[in-house]
Amino acid sequence: MVKNYYDITLALAGICQSAHLVQQLAHQGNCPAEALDTSLRSVVDMNPGSTLAVFGNDESNLRFGIETLLAVLNSSSRKGAGAELTRYLLSLMVLERKLSTNKNALDELASRIAQLDRQLAHYELTSDTLLSAMAAIYVDVISPLGPRIQVTGSPAVLQNSQIQSKVRAALLAGIRAAVLWHQVGGGRLQLMFSRNRLASEAKRMLSRMDESSL
Repeated sequence: MVKNYYDITLALAGICQSAHLVQQLAHQGNCPAEALDTSLRSVVDMNPGSTLAVFGNDESNLRFGIETLLAVLNSSSRKGAGAELTRYLLSLMVLERKLSTNKNALDELASRIAQLDRQLAHYELTSDTLLSAMAAIYVDVISPLGPRIQVTGSPAVLQNSQIQSKVRAALLAGIRAAVLWHQVGGGRLQLMFSRNRLASEAKRMLSRMDESSL
C-alpha cells in the first residue's frame, strides 16, 4: 500500500502543534491563540471530510506545528527544548496506541466529546467552561491509560488552574492528532526511516504558505 505522505505529515504536524503548545504554556503561561484554537477545534469536529478538514481546511492553521515538526526532525539534541518536545510527541503516540485497544475508553471518549459539541452551542471554544471540560476528558479518560505524561515547566505557571486546563486540553488535541495519524497510515518507523520524506512534505507546505502570503 502506497503511503499518503501529505496526510501523514499533516497529522504529524498536528501532534507537534499540540506538543509545542503544551511546552509554551508550561514554561511561559501563554501560546499562539490561533494555533491553540485550531488544535482544540480538531477535537470537536466529529465528521471531517479530509485530513486537512480536521485542521480547518487550511494548511496555514498548522504552520506552528509544521515548523515544530521540522525542528524535531532536524534536531539531534538529547537535551533542552528539542528533547522535551520529542518526549511529548512520543508520549502522545504511546497513549494513543493504548487508547486504540481499549474499547471502554474509546466509547467514553466519543460520548464525552459529543457532550462538548452540545456545550459549544452556549460557550466559546476557548472559554473556561469548554477548556475545563476538555481537561476533564483528558484526566478521566486518557491519563489512566498510562504512562502519564510528565509536563515540565515553570512551577509558578503550572500552579495556575487555567493553565493546567489549557495544557490538558492541548494534550487531548494531541491525542486526536495521533489517532488521525494512525488512521492515515502513520507509524513510529517513519520517524526513523522516512525523516527526509516527512521533512520534504513539511517544507513544501511552508513554501506554499509563504507564496500565498506574498
